[in-house]
Amino acid sequence: MKTLNKLTALAAVTGTLILGGCASTTPLNNTNVGTTYPQQNTSSYTQYGVVQSIALVPQNNPGTSIGAGAIAGAVVGGILGNQVGGGSGKTAATVLGAAGGAYAGHELEKRNQAQQSNVYQLTVRLNNGSLQTLTQSTSNDIRVGDSVRIDNGVAQRY
Repeated sequence: MKTLNKLTALAAVTGTLILGGCASTTPLNNTNVGTTYPQQNTSSYTQYGVVQSIALVPQNNPGTSIGAGAIAGAVVGGILGNQVGGGSGKTAATVLGAAGGAYAGHELEKRNQAQQSNVYQLTVRLNNGSLQTLTQSTSNDIRVGDSVRIDNGVAQRY
């Protein structure tokens, strides 16, 4: 009986350490470390200008915490692990299957989020001569040199 308790405790600690590797290490203040971008000016009035540059940049996606992918992976891994072995080996296989499934589900979820995390960064020379940088999810068919109207922080051709 003591061996079963030790094995269960070891499996629980191992599972916790594996899941700890899934934790997010990104800063919570949503800033890009090592990369400086001009801040977006979201004014509440209309401005006019000409597009100077357009860049497709990765969006800082703080959504890398444990989510649905990790939970679904843990459930599937636990079910599959429960089908292996018997007695204390079955318990260990269930715990390790759940931990491995959670890790795999988390990694898949991160990859899917990374594919959808690019935004357009537009630099616009305003009519008053100043530069304004906007970040938006679509380019709205805007090209360098186009005249744009900026309404509440969103650029549109006019």
